[in-house]
Amino acid sequence: MTYTTPDEFVTRPDLRGTFGMTSSTHWLATASAQSVLERGGNAFDAAVAGAFVLHVVEPHLNGPGGDLTAIYATAEAPDAPTVLVGQGPAPAGATREHYLAEGLELVPGSGALAAAVPGAVDAWLKLLAEHGTWSLADVLAYAIGYARDGHPIVARVASTIETVADLFTEHWPTSAAQWMPGGEVPREGDLLTNPAYAAVLDELVAAGEALGPDASREAKIEEARVEWGSGHVAQAIDAFVRTPHRHSSGTDHAGVVTAADLAAFRATTEPATTIEFRGHTVAKTGAWGQGPALLQVLALLEPLDDALLDPSTADGAHTIVEAQKLAMADREAWYGPGDVPLDVLLSADYADRRRGLIGERASHELRPGDVPGREPFALPTMRTEYLPPALSEAPAGVGEPTVAAPGRAPVRADAADAADAADAPVAPTEDAPATATAPPADRLAEPFTEPTGETRGDTCHLDVVDRWGNVVSATPSGGWLQSSPTIPELGFCLGSRLQMSWLDEGTASTLAPGTRPRTTLTPTLVLKDGESVVALGSPGGDQQDQWQLLYLLRTIVGGYTPQQAIDAPALHTTSFPGSFWPRTWEPGGVVVEDRLGDDVIDALVARGHVVTRAGGWSLGRLSSVSRDPETGVLSAAANPRGAQAYAAGR
Repeated sequence: MTYTTPDEFVTRPDLRGTFGMTSSTHWLATASAQSVLERGGNAFDAAVAGAFVLHVVEPHLNGPGGDLTAIYATAEAPDAPTVLVGQGPAPAGATREHYLAEGLELVPGSGALAAAVPGAVDAWLKLLAEHGTWSLADVLAYAIGYARDGHPIVARVASTIETVADLFTEHWPTSAAQWMPGGEVPREGDLLTNPAYAAVLDELVAAGEALGPDASREAKIEEARVEWGSGHVAQAIDAFVRTPHRHSSGTDHAGVVTAADLAAFRATTEPATTIEFRGHTVAKTGAWGQGPALLQVLALLEPLDDALLDPSTADGAHTIVEAQKLAMADREAWYGPGDVPLDVLLSADYADRRRGLIGERASHELRPGDVPGREPFALPTMRTEYLPPALSEAPAGVGEPTVAAPGRAPVRADAADAADAADAPVAPTEDAPATATAPPADRLAEPFTEPTGETRGDTCHLDVVDRWGNVVSATPSGGWLQSSPTIPELGFCLGSRLQMSWLDEGTASTLAPGTRPRTTLTPTLVLKDGESVVALGSPGGDQQDQWQLLYLLRTIVGGYTPQQAIDAPALHTTSFPGSFWPRTWEPGGVVVEDRLGDDVIDALVARGHVVTRAGGWSLGRLSSVSRDPETGVLSAAANPRGAQAYAAGR
């Protein structure tokens, strides 16, 4: 069996040039970053400029109250991939006991109790100071212009606001004032302004400029960092969250973030975690993020035949999905703050032991591995569905979903019907045409509601490479407009990353003050022979690394070009607890694009996978830039799904 040949048709060209390349999830961010390169800035200047534009033009996907993870390499040290940690910790007041006393079983998916300390802005400023060349005023000019003068919103911004319009008008009036001008939901193409955020950025610039003309560029940026953490922004956040407001739990609570929490935070950098795969070095975050799960999957797949690494075949898709389940089970059991035994989890011996668990049938269990000499953490409470007592239906705008929330009438079955129902297809409805197999027997005692397969947005991504060899892969997220009420004098809200922490006692990621919540943000840098060759990433919550894995397999093993890999049909598994409220899972679940083909999809069903069809072009938000160290040729590719991402370069 040979590897599937890529489709001759690609939605966009593989851009190639020698000057500089940018790719992101919104064309205005791409254009802004590329403009910086054209005007002499380097990849770090460009990335920071593009990132602040993303705060403005993709407010439903990220914001300044959110977080950031990036991996970069400099032209001076191309063999030293570095992680930029813009993930803030849990506030000092975020104790498990406090949340339980508030009547909560889970950290909410929206509202200020879900907020970690904002980390994105400080991280971007750190990167600019240490590796950029431009002044803060020049870098922020793009975002300030779009915030003050307006930008035409994309359809997804309008539809997101429409989804949460009732929440805004009934419970979050400050959000209604910012995102529903005149009390109306904006339409695609309407100009949307955010003068309050423009003023915040002006304040940061002014803080640095107040040092005088003799102060260095770096000193001015550092002063802006101080202003962000200890000035107007911190004080406004502290005051605003004291008023109780509606959370995803259906109940009202005050937040616990304080000005002192913001003042104490400083973004950091650390060496990337890496693994070798088929002659390439793949670099990811540490186990405070989900990045090492991708490395674990690569270790599992490394010695297998190429045919089993082909996502477009039944054998390959099954093998890949089963390997992902094993890695994600370890994510739940071992990843989080503290001492994670990555030396064991990424070792060849451990991968050899775990590989034997990949069988001919789909697993419907969560099967973390054992680490010699270490007591395993408690697994979290496993729920196939969850609705707080205060709610009669799931609230809008929570979490970071990639496939839409359940949208069908429940399917119920008695235990006597289980054997027949377990393999029976669920009939499509007019409102939800996606098809899926029914749940396995052990789930049929509970109501079962199928996802519709509709894809939603969730997070941003940005990649930049310049002619000198500097390269950045960054995934900003959190603080989207539906996270919590807008703070009126700031023009943005807090993030909701704490929802990835459990209130269950003794898990690997139980909520604790001052600890970083595990994040799904997981950019990738790929090196070969000590040189960075690919920067890659995707929005998508728990699916980010799953989709990036498909790209890596198809480019490294299958010989696809970047655009061919991005365009190729995607799939992912949902057979592990989700990172986002309400933290449910679907044992044996696999979501596929229809373009994978009926033969492959039917074969997955026959092997016991609970398959949801998600349409032809619905999964994956990949973007990438590449560099050939031998020739100096640069390239870029972007995701066509959603008609929003864009690559540019020359």
